[in-house]
Amino acid sequence: MIHPTTIVDPGAEIDATVQIGPYCVIEKDVIIGPNVIIGAHVTIDQYTTIEEGCRIFHHAAIGAAPQSMKFGGEKTTVVVCKNTVLREFVTIHRGTAFGGGKTEVGEENYIMAYSHIAHDCKTGRGVVMANNGTLAGHITIGDFATVGGLTAIHQFSRVGEYAFIGGKSAVSKDIPPYVIAAGDRAKLHGLNKVGLKRHGFSLEARDALKKTYRILFRLGLTQNEAIERIKAEVELLPEVKNFIEFMQSSTRGVTRGRGQRE
Repeated sequence: MIHPTTIVDPGAEIDATVQIGPYCVIEKDVIIGPNVIIGAHVTIDQYTTIEEGCRIFHHAAIGAAPQSMKFGGEKTTVVVCKNTVLREFVTIHRGTAFGGGKTEVGEENYIMAYSHIAHDCKTGRGVVMANNGTLAGHITIGDFATVGGLTAIHQFSRVGEYAFIGGKSAVSKDIPPYVIAAGDRAKLHGLNKVGLKRHGFSLEARDALKKTYRILFRLGLTQNEAIERIKAEVELLPEVKNFIEFMQSSTRGVTRGRGQRE
C-alpha cells in the first residue's frame, strides 16, 4: 500500500507488498524489495536498493549524493540489506567513484535516530549504531559491532567484529575486533566480555582472546614482538588469527589503551 500523498517516480521498482506512508518521495532507479515498511516523509534517492524486510522510520533520507568535494555526479549506489531497521532522521549517502562506488548497510543492522552513514562505508551483519552515531567516508564496520550514541568515527577507519564503542567517543584509528573502546580520543578498555558471551563464544575462545589482548596491549611489547609471542603461547583459534590479521593489516594505526606502546 502506497499513501496517495507519496510521490513515486515511474522508473522506481517497488514490490507489491511494500507499505509506504504519507509524503514520501521515491525517485527513479530505486528498487524496494518485499515486505519493506516505510514511514512518513522519507526520501529515497536515485540508485538506492532497499532489500526485503527492512523498516524505515519517519524522515529518513537514503541515497543522497555524497558530501564529497570530488564527487562529479557519477552513478554510484546505496544498498540497504535485508531486515535492517533505519530509525527516524537517519541519513545514508551514495558512494563515490574513487571510493568503490557503493555504500552498503549490512543485513539485520539497527541504525538508531539521527545517525549518519557517509559515502563508501560498509557495515557488516548485525551492526548497531545508537542515536547520533556518525560514520565519515570509507569506513568498514565488522559484524555485530556496536557504535555508541554521539560517537564519531574518522574516515578510512575500521571497526572489527564484535567490538563495542562507548557513547560520545571520537575514533581516529582502527578499533580491533572483540574489544571495548571509549573516550576522546578513544582508548581501549579491555575485551568486550559481555558481548562475546552473549554471542555464544566458547570459554576456550574467550580465554585465548584474553591472552592475546594481554600480550598485545599490556606487556609493553612492539606489535611484531607481541604477535610472535602470541604464536608461541596462545592456541591459534580462528578468533585469535582474526585478531592478529586485523592488527597486521591496519593502515591508519590501531587504537590502544592509555600509555600503551605503539
